[in-house]
Amino acid sequence: MLGPNPDAIHPNPQVPSVCYIKNVITRPNIEVGAYTYYDDADTGGEDFETHVTHHYEFIGDRLVIGKFCAIGKGVEFVMNGANHRMASVTTYPFNIFAHGWERCTPSLSDLPYKGDTVVGNDVWIGQHVTVLPGVTIGDGAVIGAGAVVAGDILPYTIAAGNPCRVIRQRFDPDLTAYLLQLRWWDWDAEKIFSHLEILCSGDLDQIRGIAHETVAASQMHNS
Repeated sequence: MLGPNPDAIHPNPQVPSVCYIKNVITRPNIEVGAYTYYDDADTGGEDFETHVTHHYEFIGDRLVIGKFCAIGKGVEFVMNGANHRMASVTTYPFNIFAHGWERCTPSLSDLPYKGDTVVGNDVWIGQHVTVLPGVTIGDGAVIGAGAVVAGDILPYTIAAGNPCRVIRQRFDPDLTAYLLQLRWWDWDAEKIFSHLEILCSGDLDQIRGIAHETVAASQMHNS
C-alpha cells in the first residue's frame, strides 16, 4: 500500500495522538472523509464525537467533514440542538428540567435551525476552535487557533479571531479556482504518492503543471 492505511485508527504508531476520525465515529449524523484526523495527546483522538455537542438525531442536522482535514485538540462543533427559543419573553429552557415545566416544551419550529455544518477538504482547524451551527468552511481553508466560527468561510482563505474573520487569501484567484477544479483529495493513493513533492511544495508552476500532465495522460489513454 502506498501511504498510510486509511482504515487504521492510529495510522502511525509513533504518533498515537493522531486518529483518523472516520474509523471511530458511531453517530449516523456525522460523516467524515478518508485521512481526516483529530489530534489529542490526552485521549489519542478517539473521543472526537464528544467534541460534537448538542447533536440530536431528532433535529436532523448533520456534521459533514471532507477528506485530508487536520483538526487540532479541543475543537468543538456546536450543533443546532444548542439553540433556544428566541421569540418568547425568555430564552430559558424550562422543559428540560421536567417537574411540570415540560408543558412548555417548544416544537422544533420554535427553535432556530441553521442546517448542516459542512467542512470541506484539506481544511486545517487549529486548537480550541469553536464552530457554530450551520457553518460551511470551504476547501483548503485555515482556521486559526481559538477562533469562533459563526459564519461561512470561503475556500483557500485564512481566518481567525472571535468572531472569526478572513485575514487573507492563501493564493491568487486563478490558482484557487484551479485547485478547486483539480480536487487532488479525490485522487487515488498511487497518484497522491507520485505527486507528494508537488503537493507539499510552494512551487506554483509545478502545481499548475499537474493540469498539463493530466491532459497528456488522458490523451494517451484515449488514443
